[in-house]
Amino acid sequence: MIRIAVCDDEPAFAERVKTLIEAECRALSVSSETVLYTDSGMLAYDIGEKRYFDMLFLDIEMPGFSGMELADLIKDSLPQALVSFITSHTKYAVKSFELSIFRYIPKAEVESCLSMAVSDGIRLLSWKVKECYVVEAPRQIMKVAMSDILYIYKKQKYSCLVLPGEEVPVRKALGQVKEELGREEFLMIERGYMINLYHVRKMEGASVVMDDGTVLPVSQSHVKEVRETITGFFRRHLSITHV
Repeated sequence: MIRIAVCDDEPAFAERVKTLIEAECRALSVSSETVLYTDSGMLAYDIGEKRYFDMLFLDIEMPGFSGMELADLIKDSLPQALVSFITSHTKYAVKSFELSIFRYIPKAEVESCLSMAVSDGIRLLSWKVKECYVVEAPRQIMKVAMSDILYIYKKQKYSCLVLPGEEVPVRKALGQVKEELGREEFLMIERGYMINLYHVRKMEGASVVMDDGTVLPVSQSHVKEVRETITGFFRRHLSITHV
């Protein structure tokens, strides 16, 4: 499901945008949920509470948080999301590029431009989702870039995804997470640990050293197999000749 947010302090226009988005999603046979905000502060709050959106369509000049300020928040909290501005003011166009804005849509042209922005965004997201792992919890849903996962370890009933600077718990078994990831670079090295081969610095004896300096144990019965797998992966993907 594609999750979309619309934020504009003019309720009638916001409803119009929502209607156009939903019509385009139906035409593309895409399952979607569009959430409407007429208070930018509420959207800022929801983003702070880790509410996930794939696409956001924002007015720029609004009471409270401006579209520019929201875009800054989104860039930090939802780096995978596509942000578009719908505005009557063209003076912000240059700043929009600095914020990596996906589309800049004049309000006067919303009927002709919005459907293309939605369809292009959905095509881009369908490509991006192949490179992400979706984490769902009772209070939030988030996408994690697979390339950011250093390693994953078992902690009671959870599998903890270790990313640079944070850990994301998933209430699933390690084997299930590995199957869902479906990528060759994720390797089980011991019953409680799975590594991302792209983030292996080196292997010493029965231990693997990751890029962040973490040392992880390798099952004694699988040392040879793990070493051969790492060596083969490095040779194929990292253009080196030895481990």
